Amino acid sequence: MLIFDGHNDLLSRLHAIGDHSGASFFRRNTEGHLDLPRMQEGGFGSGFFAVWLPPQQHTGGFQPIHGGYAMPLPPPLDLPTSQRLAIAMSATLFKIEAASDGKLKVVRTVDQIRDCLASGTVAAILHFEGAEAIDTDLNALHVFYQAGLRSLGIVWSRPTAFGHGVPIAFPATPNIGPGLTDAGKRLVRECNQLGIMIDLSHLNEQGFRDVAALSQVPLVATHSNAWALCKSARNLTDYQLDVIRDSDGMVGLNFATIFLRNDGGQTTDTPLETMIRHIDYLVERLGPTRVGFGSDFDGAAIPQAIGDIAGLPKLIDALRKHGYDEDLLQNLAHRNWMRVLQLTLKE
Repeated sequence: MLIFDGHNDLLSRLHAIGDHSGASFFRRNTEGHLDLPRMQEGGFGSGFFAVWLPPQQHTGGFQPIHGGYAMPLPPPLDLPTSQRLAIAMSATLFKIEAASDGKLKVVRTVDQIRDCLASGTVAAILHFEGAEAIDTDLNALHVFYQAGLRSLGIVWSRPTAFGHGVPIAFPATPNIGPGLTDAGKRLVRECNQLGIMIDLSHLNEQGFRDVAALSQVPLVATHSNAWALCKSARNLTDYQLDVIRDSDGMVGLNFATIFLRNDGGQTTDTPLETMIRHIDYLVERLGPTRVGFGSDFDGAAIPQAIGDIAGLPKLIDALRKHGYDEDLLQNLAHRNWMRVLQLTLKE
């Protein structure tokens, strides 16, 4: 069963270890969650490859607060630094494509994704997790679009010139801070015009409301879970889930344990049943055609029952034993992502 994954941080991990050519992607690794051999074992067919820009100063990690924890937000990044990093990480993806001997292709249309799935080629979609590399005149947006950008998160938790994110905090609510700036509203309209999917993950609730009021395409959160089951500020409230449902959008299940567990814990000793509980909730709230996977591989601690991308069939098997039929499993695996991309991307 081919899997479409709504979020991975392979490019950030390669950047962090200094592998700017992506050479290590082609051999099986013991570190990280992703490489080509394990993708092939796990049935990975396509997904969003995120460009996430690391903080330029350490903020101290999780800190206890009010019976839970919060990660202090790093300061905003300046535009020159952001563009330098975004170009470097995007280049790594293109270098992997060039060296892959046809095993990976950076895709720009739904037809290209279908062709890759049919031929066994990994279809990689370039995604920016935060719009720091985009100037407020949106000139860079057009340049990155021509380079292959087809999915954009307005923010990663720290603020940008376009809006405000949520801290990685538990227990906490996403209903904090102001909404989109005027530049952020222009960004939404321009993404709609170009055919760039807008990712609502990490955006605060008022920003979410602003996107919902402006966007002409289905609303998508590529890697978020149900706030009702895990009170992380990064998760989606029932209100947000209902708005996504009404837009005919979708949500990709995040595999990070801190967004799955009802105690917000980081332990990887988290059973598959915890993941299935969120999937059940999302399917019931959104419907069977609006839920998929958004793993956060290479960007978070995930249940050891999955381990890495080669463990994806274990989740499929667990869902099958739970009572999900083959039609619904195909929806979750890739058909739902293909449906929403068909409504969002332009040929």
